Amino acid sequence: GEEHYNCISALHKSMRGSDENASLYWLARMLEGGEDPLYVARRLVRFASEDIGLADPLALTQAVAAYQGCHFIGMPECEVILAQCVVYFARAPKSIEVYRAYGNVKECLRMHTGPLPPVPLHLRNAPTRLMKNLGYGKGYKYNPMYKEPVEQDYLPEELKGADFFKERKT
Repeated sequence: GEEHYNCISALHKSMRGSDENASLYWLARMLEGGEDPLYVARRLVRFASEDIGLADPLALTQAVAAYQGCHFIGMPECEVILAQCVVYFARAPKSIEVYRAYGNVKECLRMHTGPLPPVPLHLRNAPTRLMKNLGYGKGYKYNPMYKEPVEQDYLPEELKGADFFKERKT
């Protein structure tokens, strides 16, 4: 019932708050109460990107490994895998930078009126002669061929200069 959601919320918020003891308590309460360990593992995968993100990019690898470990061996053996992951997450630095930036991009798309801007011609794939003749891919600079970073726009003209990491661009 409702306690299912209350307990996962408490686990999530305890890890977010870097409280490893509370995190272990809520994990154990869920697992000992019969919660599906794969449900917990799926929530940990989400937490790795939502709350830890780029502050520790290996967190996502930890979460996926925990999910796979739980899938391979099941309960009760997988409890220690989840416990390790939960403590790792509680101790990890946190960053919502990517989570927030992606939300800004979604808001930009939702707030846009009319047709979405077309993909700039230089970014389009040109597998056919017709597409090449229409200018697809023309002027594209293939970065690995240059020693220095190249000057090139990757967003549509209407979004030139947008920085979804700093502001909402509509």
